[in-house]
Amino acid sequence: MLGSLRNLFIAPKVGPEADAPDAATRLELAGAALLFEVIKADHEMDDREFASIAEVLRAGSARNAADVEELIELARRESGAATSLYEFTSLINEHCSYEEKCVLIGNMWRIAYADSQISKYEDHLIRKVSDLIYVSHSDFIRAKLAEKKQSAMSE
Repeated sequence: MLGSLRNLFIAPKVGPEADAPDAATRLELAGAALLFEVIKADHEMDDREFASIAEVLRAGSARNAADVEELIELARRESGAATSLYEFTSLINEHCSYEEKCVLIGNMWRIAYADSQISKYEDHLIRKVSDLIYVSHSDFIRAKLAEKKQSAMSE
């Protein structure tokens, strides 16, 4: 499965031969890679962040735990091989609604708050992605405050 997901992301089909499952899988991988970018932004990979990304990915699909772990590993690889965020954000812009983009930003904040600390690097990354996918600053702040409140309630 890992190889087929990787091929879908690296060599996306375009035009009439592209089908919905392939596009959905590439999109899910792009979102997972952006979430993984948050984990590595502060150069301190915390187990709580890995648990949080697994929870986010499991909640957003019908994948089992093994598939989620595979997706996280592939996202880690794609994140490490990426030369810019554009290869991920371009897919998000092409296929996601504004509301879905806001959910992504909220999930990025959720990963960032998993270790109870927000580094300036995490904040910068999420702000940058928010700008690249055209999420308004007010919705960026709204998502940040919502996750901060949720994080404080769960402590």
